[in-house]
Order: sequence, then structure tokens, then C-alpha cells
Amino acid sequence: MTAPAERRVRHRRSVTKRRAVIAALSAFGITGAAIVTTSMLSTAGAASSWPTDKGKTPVPKTIPVSGVRDGGMKMFYGTGALGNDNQDEGQDPIFELADGATLKNVIIGTPAADGVHCKGTCTLQNVWWLDVGEDAASFKGKSSSAVYKVIGGGAKNADDKVLQFNGAGTLTVSGFQVQNAGKLVRSCGNCKTQYKRTIVLSDIDVTAPMNSIVGVNANYGDTATLSKIRIHGDSKKKIKTCVRFEGNNTGKEPKELSPPGPDGKSCKFKASDISYP
Repeated sequence: MTAPAERRVRHRRSVTKRRAVIAALSAFGITGAAIVTTSMLSTAGAASSWPTDKGKTPVPKTIPVSGVRDGGMKMFYGTGALGNDNQDEGQDPIFELADGATLKNVIIGTPAADGVHCKGTCTLQNVWWLDVGEDAASFKGKSSSAVYKVIGGGAKNADDKVLQFNGAGTLTVSGFQVQNAGKLVRSCGNCKTQYKRTIVLSDIDVTAPMNSIVGVNANYGDTATLSKIRIHGDSKKKIKTCVRFEGNNTGKEPKELSPPGPDGKSCKFKASDISYP
């Protein structure tokens, strides 16, 4: 869940258009896209490869997950209280993971509500969001030793953030794909309780349009390390790689610091870590 006061980047779509896009993507998945295999977990590789679901499951109430839950590549989507299909703050998630839980081989369709919440250390493996709701996943652990892993998978069509980092600890994202979003990862800029957050992004395919890849709070000691980042469809290099903010715990809009890009302290990478294939 995003902090209430943080302003969203708006490029909203009508419900009809959203669902038409998803239908078209499903058709593509049937006729031409490669079926997801375990090999996709190690590398994003082909940015156009998206899965086809093996059945659909409506979710009227948040599904709690402890231990390991394998979704078998079924699509889960919100209905009832989880079926508003809007950007309202404070929505419940489709899945809520207990400390130490793993969620894998899942497609989250639309409505997506607030996606996935991790209450502590968690692993999201081969999880796909076809149309991000409020956020795709939010990481909320309170321990500095918490580790959140996103391995494989991807997300499309996020009005703002895909991965919202509200808690403490380290978030690693690898082999992931993101298309048409505001930001891939954002360290919460105005949460009531703030932490030093560590973000590691590796082997990522980013497809325009997007505003930025990652945003961190320099004043709280956040760091973002980027490697093997491939940016598609951005010949003019408008997508910001790493943006530094002056975060706060008052709910005010955080101040963006200039310039974006590597600074060797908060944003740790070099030019060769970003490519434009």
C-alpha cells in the first residue's frame, strides 16, 4: 500500500480499454508468445514473453499465505470487495504473505486490488501482473534483516509504482520484466515510519513508456544497485534510471533531488550497466 499523501503519476485507462488490452495480450499469448518455463526464472531475456493462464480463480477475500504456495500458473483476480478495479489507496491485497512465505507460479489478472503484501521476509517467484491495481506488491517487514526476493515474472500497466517498499530490509529483483508503468520500485517517500532500505536490481527488462526505474530516499541512507538493465523503446533515453528523493515521515510530497542517475552513494551503477537494445 502506498503512503496516502504520495502523489501518483496519472496515465489512467478506462476499464473497457484496460480489459481490451488484456484480451489482446491473452490472444498474443495463445498464438505467438513463448509459454513460461523454469528457464525464464533466471533471465528476463525476451521482453515479449508472457504467460498464458491455466485457469481462472476469483478472489473475494485476501488469501493468506504461509510456507510455500504454488499457483500452478492460474490467474487470480479480485471480486466483491477486491473487485473495484480502481486506484484507491488502502485496498486489501489478493495475497498476503506471512514472514518467510513464498508465492510462485501465479498470474494476477484484473481487478488486481493491491496485489501482494509481504509482512516480512518473502519470495515472489514467477509471479505476473497483467494490469497492476494500486500496487503490484508491497514489502512491509519491520526488521532490518528482512529480505524480499522477486525472481522472474513481470508486470504491465501500472498507473504509478509496481513494487512499493514501505518496510525495512533488502529488496532484490532479478529476471523481471516491466512495461508501461510509472516506476518499477519506490522506497516510500512519506511513510510515518521510515527506514534505511537496500534495493538490488539485476537482469531487468524495462519497456517504455515509464517515468523511472527506481526511487530512493537519500536522506535515510537508501541505496539502489543496478546491473544488466535493458531499456526497450526509449531511443531518446527519457526514462530516468535512479531518482533520489528527500523523504519525510510527515506525509508531505517528497522532494526530488537532481540530477537523476548514478552518484556512487545512493544510486550505485555505471553507464555500462544500462543498455538500450
